[in-house]
Amino acid sequence: MIEGVKVKKLKVIPDERGRLMEILRNDDDFFEKFGQVYMTSTYPDVVKAWHFHKVQTDNIACVQGMIKLVLYDPREDSPTYKEISEYFIGIQNPLFVQIPPGIYHGWMGVSPEEAIIINIPTEVYDYKNPDEHRINPHDNDLPYEWKRKDG
Repeated sequence: MIEGVKVKKLKVIPDERGRLMEILRNDDDFFEKFGQVYMTSTYPDVVKAWHFHKVQTDNIACVQGMIKLVLYDPREDSPTYKEISEYFIGIQNPLFVQIPPGIYHGWMGVSPEEAIIINIPTEVYDYKNPDEHRINPHDNDLPYEWKRKDG
């Protein structure tokens, strides 16, 4: 696992009314601080990648559908330098993934329906000076190809 990344298996509590799933609590060992909560969606086979933050920590959970979340560690001083991690998260595998600053990350929709992702970043989005540093998902120097692995 990439240095600084934290993963928590999420517990779904169903009953006759529906279900409940806690994603992040302020008494979790890895809770840092609250910036905001937002929802984003990804259509099947769409790639939303690559970016990293210099300050912000992302706290990601997929609550509908499935995504392949991929992380890459470009930090030269890290013990996991150049390591790649893949996580299949969503309705079939409810996970929370905390992504520290400096880690490239992105995902691809891998379910037949739209995936809905919740992020609880530690910082409020700054529209004038966003802490978001992007590269092209397909044309870059990262050792990763966004394609389905058949076989």
